[in-house]
Amino acid sequence: MIAKLLPVLFLIGGVGAGAGAGLLMGPSGASSKENLPQDTEAVAQPDNGAPGADGRKHTGEAGLDFEYLNLTKQFVIPVVERDRIAALVMLSLSLEASPGMGERFYAVEPKLRDGFLQVLFDHANMGGFDGAFTQSDRLTSLREALLVVAQRALGPDISQVLIMSVARQDA
Repeated sequence: MIAKLLPVLFLIGGVGAGAGAGLLMGPSGASSKENLPQDTEAVAQPDNGAPGADGRKHTGEAGLDFEYLNLTKQFVIPVVERDRIAALVMLSLSLEASPGMGERFYAVEPKLRDGFLQVLFDHANMGGFDGAFTQSDRLTSLREALLVVAQRALGPDISQVLIMSVARQDA
């Protein structure tokens, strides 16, 4: 069964890597992370010079500015049952941060991904991705654990960890 699933996973990974390379290189051919759109609003809205028109900075509930920092690749977490992989969970994450955190974020992204993976593996091993894994209380505890890791790596300027997408593929 896993042999049938591997080509699909490679296809998804290849498409994701190609899209990531296309975004990184951009239309001008420059490979600068500052030129990457941080969310879909940045691409869809023209820059009219208004505050926040770049799609990255937003005004929160308390009137504070923040920006979204997208982790460049999805996380793939195996769900192990009886010493075999029973499913794979794919997750996309973003961080809500104070403005100007982008450069620091990209500098520590590998360390951040490592910490996030450890939390996600622990969550999977405790049964967090079993059954109704999208229940609010399960995702809230996962977000809180990921926030601790993010704040340890980047400080208190990180206010939330956002789960952008989650999918489970049973083997």
